[in-house]
Amino acid sequence: MSKRLLFIVLPTLLLAMMLSACGSQTSWEDEKIAEVSNRIDADNVNTIWTIADGQSSGTGGGKLIRLEIKKQDGTAIDRFDINHEKLLHLIVISKDLSYFNHIHPEYKGNGVFEIQNDFPAGGEYRLIADFKPADGDSMTKMTWAQLDGKTAQPVPVKPDSKLEQVVQGNRVQLTIDRLAANQDTKLQFSIADERTNRPVTDLQPYLGAIGHVVILSEDGERYLHVHAEEGQGSGPDAVFETQFPKSGIYKIWGQFRRNNEVFTSSFVVNVS
Repeated sequence: MSKRLLFIVLPTLLLAMMLSACGSQTSWEDEKIAEVSNRIDADNVNTIWTIADGQSSGTGGGKLIRLEIKKQDGTAIDRFDINHEKLLHLIVISKDLSYFNHIHPEYKGNGVFEIQNDFPAGGEYRLIADFKPADGDSMTKMTWAQLDGKTAQPVPVKPDSKLEQVVQGNRVQLTIDRLAANQDTKLQFSIADERTNRPVTDLQPYLGAIGHVVILSEDGERYLHVHAEEGQGSGPDAVFETQFPKSGIYKIWGQFRRNNEVFTSSFVVNVS
């Protein structure tokens, strides 16, 4: 082979190798894009809610709540990550915000969760599910459910003049540094023993934290599930940080555990 021919062949081979490398790089990028696109986000998740009759002592009757979680194409989502010690958190709240229940349905497989709930009366309820599909985002899905049966007299939702309440022998005081929409807000629950009036130091972990906070707007459309800051010990203070998404009336439920019992305090506030 002549030197001239060698000089022509070598650059050609080098160019081919470079093109091949570029082709491999493009393929790798395609794989990464495919990996991202396969991640399950909230827009690709559909929930099917069913409420059936059951046994109960309540006026509204015992109901079996069934939640089926699928992708938009109808494929069942069958794997979920544990979030705060549970696969799914279900919040049940009456339309007037007077009834609140935080429960954890049993996973039946194939994307189906079920639990029995003793509703206090007929009427309209907000059902809110928090969960995280494996290889997916944490998400919230909500629906309104209309229950048959005698309805209760609605309780007016009015802001509390004093953010202090006694629940199951615990005096709970809530301090909020600012009641303004779209701003970082700190919620501090200070808990004392009702009998001795001494600050408690024996709060027990509840679902892996010092406590949990749920916030819902008066119309039931804006929902916040707020987790406590880590490393807070066992009282007497429990601090949470959040943002109110819009001005208006909100109800705040704070849940804590003491003496092996979960107690729930609630307060209504007006956010400017």
